[in-house]
Amino acid sequence: MAFHEVRLPARLAFGSTGGVERRTEVVTLASGFERRSSPWAMGRRRYLIGANLRSLADMAELTAFFEARRGRLYGFRFRDFADFASCGPGETPAATDQVLGGGNGTQTAFPLVKAYGDVSRHIAKPVDGSVRLAVGGVELASEAFSVDATTGLVTLTAAPGSDVAVTAGYLFDTPVRFDADRLEVTLESFGAGRMASVPLIELRV
Repeated sequence: MAFHEVRLPARLAFGSTGGVERRTEVVTLASGFERRSSPWAMGRRRYLIGANLRSLADMAELTAFFEARRGRLYGFRFRDFADFASCGPGETPAATDQVLGGGNGTQTAFPLVKAYGDVSRHIAKPVDGSVRLAVGGVELASEAFSVDATTGLVTLTAAPGSDVAVTAGYLFDTPVRFDADRLEVTLESFGAGRMASVPLIELRV
């Protein structure tokens, strides 16, 4: 996948809107009952950014970022300020926040995940240096594991014993791309302007 491991500067996303979308197929039967199904196992995030930008310097920076990604061609990291940590809002990530799985005596690699009720989301873009890991409730030293910040795969130096829980806490970015190949800027004065909202869409990675 064409992806740049760079994060959109936070100030360019201030005032952004967004959330989760699902795809549900609804068939209404002749009896009036419905048959509902979904081809998506997990929701997909969409965002609108740029609408609150007024500084020409900020708009120029977003334009440069857009050009560097070649519009929709390359993905990038985005900090979703409503959902960017393994813990709840306002809390600090702890090594026991999210269950990654149970040991079997041989497995050493575990992908980072975040649970939303009974649905688990794969976390592919953890913030480098933010991951904390625990085995059986005991936090590990940083030397006892490694993290691939481009895939979200955690590798332990020693395999956990059978049925021993592996848990993690972390910060993460959402992989996205621009969902338009065009930016629109209106000049309102010599030092200020207005930018039309720019859509972003989450990437499946």
